[in-house]
Amino acid sequence: MRHLMSPLDFSPKELEELFDLANAIEQNPGKYAKACEGKILATCFYEPSTRTRLSFESAMTRLGGRVIGFSDAASSSASKGESVSDTIRIISCYADICAMRHPKEGAPMVAAEKSHIPVINAGDGGHQHPTQTLTDLLTIRSLKGKLGGFTIGLCGDLKFGRTVHSLINALVRYEDIHFIFISPEELRVPDYITEMLRTKGIPYEEVIRLENVMPKLDLLYMTRVQKERFFNEEDYVRLKDFYILNTDKMALAKPDMLVLHPLPRVNEISVEVDSDPRAAYFRQAQYGVYVRMALILTLLEIHV
Repeated sequence: MRHLMSPLDFSPKELEELFDLANAIEQNPGKYAKACEGKILATCFYEPSTRTRLSFESAMTRLGGRVIGFSDAASSSASKGESVSDTIRIISCYADICAMRHPKEGAPMVAAEKSHIPVINAGDGGHQHPTQTLTDLLTIRSLKGKLGGFTIGLCGDLKFGRTVHSLINALVRYEDIHFIFISPEELRVPDYITEMLRTKGIPYEEVIRLENVMPKLDLLYMTRVQKERFFNEEDYVRLKDFYILNTDKMALAKPDMLVLHPLPRVNEISVEVDSDPRAAYFRQAQYGVYVRMALILTLLEIHV
């Protein structure tokens, strides 16, 4: 039995196989429409989510399976004090696979240690968000034709952004990648990440102004400033509009640059950018369904 706690749980070769399967599902969804008939996915979400939870539910439904679960801690026995360990033991009696989101770092790992079914980390605090990273990698590979050989700018909340941390850790395994970190001083990427990049000899820059680096980028990964990660309202208000991507800034970019965003956005990407063919974030959300379908099949060891 296998779990997914981190994007690094899969080797680059295994990821290629996963992405090949996701692309096969995209091209021929009907072939996989009954692959999970009789199987049940439990979605255990201890904090709010729209995209991740619904994309898991969509993925399982498109595979012919069923979904049970809860969408916030208040509607689960956690509100009565039940531990994650006990919850997953119970869920293991009801479902064949579980996707868990939790505000505490490491909670899905605790669940995996006690579980009798595969557990997927659907986001734990500011730590990891592996299925978003798989979505990001599949989007890049599908639209750019490869993983590697590009300059990627990561912009916004690089301190608390779990999607950013997961993506950086996943991309360092590929060749010829240059990172540009674009953030205010208060939201810089954590030291452990820059130390890891230095140790591996991977080039990176840290800048404050997005405009200064737009012409260099092959990919721009925008993130929102996350209100729920701030300790006080004043800091959030001061930083929330620090970056707004608009058509003026897009005019500085390469004609084939792609803009990605894990969503939800607030106002860091102006709606006027949505019509730009380089805006890939809604296609990215669709790839999220395909990669989760492929992941469910892989962890359940179902071959079609």
